[in-house]
Amino acid sequence: MAQAVEEWYKQMPIITRSYLTAAIVTTIGCSLEIISPYNLYLNPKLVVKQYQVWRLITNFLYFRKMDLDFLFHMFFLARYCKLLEENSFRGRTADFFYMLLFGATVLTGIVLVGGMIPYVSESFARIIFLSNSLTFMMVYVWSKQNPFIHMSFLGLFTFTAAYLPWVLLGFSVLVGASAWVDLLGMIAGHAYYFLEDVYPRMTGRRPLKTPAFIKAMFADEPVVVARPANVHFAAPPVDEVPQIR
Repeated sequence: MAQAVEEWYKQMPIITRSYLTAAIVTTIGCSLEIISPYNLYLNPKLVVKQYQVWRLITNFLYFRKMDLDFLFHMFFLARYCKLLEENSFRGRTADFFYMLLFGATVLTGIVLVGGMIPYVSESFARIIFLSNSLTFMMVYVWSKQNPFIHMSFLGLFTFTAAYLPWVLLGFSVLVGASAWVDLLGMIAGHAYYFLEDVYPRMTGRRPLKTPAFIKAMFADEPVVVARPANVHFAAPPVDEVPQIR
């Protein structure tokens, strides 16, 4: 069993493995009181006035207490982050990293701007960890890129992947979780999907082109399609061979 888990872990692509490891280590560290969540949460005042810039990253690594909700999000992180990196972004590790960076930036911006808007500022002020939202963003992007895959929710009913984010949003509401967290992930995911997939088809321009310095961080190997060797084709029938007169 331990060997199977080790093999499963080693076979994960680099970004998925790194993010999953950081999330588990951070959450376990907080549960064991080795790390304090108060040093991790998103606090704009501390970031600007006391230069605690690490909060812009660490708030995406802590998934609250280790309960059933934590296991659900670790499953979603391991599954959909891996599916995206191995399929849609195969051979494009830099582009996948840039997608996560874009999502994290959008989520942080929404929370900061929302905190300054009357009537909704209190709701945004309660959002101090965006790890669940970033995970939900990956689920949303995957569902948009694979809309016709058939899925089942707890064996109760089946649906296509295009409705997966809405099914999960409904489940969050039923169990009493905050819908804001999932909605933020859907907003960030749709922003990426529109700018990366829809807008380029409409205009021929790609606004989310990965910067060169990010590409330089990753040595992406080209995807090579194997071609069978020593393939011989049968000669065409005699009546199909053009006659030279």
